[in-house]
Amino acid sequence: MRATAILFPGQGSQTPDMRETVAEVRPDLLSLADEIVGEDPFARAEEGTRFAQPAIFCASLAGWEALGRPSGDFMAGHSLGELAALVAAGSLTERDGLELVALRGKLMQESGERAGDGGMLALMGAGAADHAPELADAHGLSVANDNSPQQVVLSGDRRAFPEAIAAAKELGLRPMELPVTGAFHSPMMAEAVPSFATALERVEVSPPQGVTVLSAVTAAPFEDVRAQLAQALTMPVRWREVLLAMRERGAERFVEVGPGRVLTGLVKRTLKDVELAHA
Repeated sequence: MRATAILFPGQGSQTPDMRETVAEVRPDLLSLADEIVGEDPFARAEEGTRFAQPAIFCASLAGWEALGRPSGDFMAGHSLGELAALVAAGSLTERDGLELVALRGKLMQESGERAGDGGMLALMGAGAADHAPELADAHGLSVANDNSPQQVVLSGDRRAFPEAIAAAKELGLRPMELPVTGAFHSPMMAEAVPSFATALERVEVSPPQGVTVLSAVTAAPFEDVRAQLAQALTMPVRWREVLLAMRERGAERFVEVGPGRVLTGLVKRTLKDVELAHA
């Protein structure tokens, strides 16, 4: 049997029908989300990360449920998707996972608002992964998401974007500013780390049950879940490397279980001769 990797998406993958999917497959998660967030996060998912993160987390677990809760051989999550992957792997309870996601989204939004005019700039096109580090260094930005050979996202002060955009165009890349509320996965999120780390210390973390879960901070199996989840707020999402690492470990089938098709597209752009599936 072909080794399978289960992928859990991050922010930006929300879809208009994801609440209906959760209501059909996991209605209990709707009630839990209302309780933990204090209101329906699906109704406000487009307003910012505070609501988008718990909504996507619930929709991802519902997608996983719809497939019969496959364990696969590997699991990984893009940014907030790491928490859904750890829940699916049995390392975190659903309640703890959702409480952490809700807090994470709130802290990241507040940190972004207080840190100043931070944002994210996507670089697309051939050579994006090669040129991104030099562009980031030249303009005081950080590599936030190394998504595929053709797509990397920079993060930092928006005042640096005009010159970075001009330089990216000169290199033949297509830059696009993203509609986000902060410079996620950069030092501008540092204020969110202590409170999130404190919350992580209060939850029980168990070893994954029969599956290897890779961290997007290290592109290797999780070693210290609490530390690596806290580090992920300011560190880049090494998604391209995560996919390559799973492929090198034998993964031949990649299944995206959340809303949207974002991760499926990134697998297509990064790996050849693999099977793709979606919930």
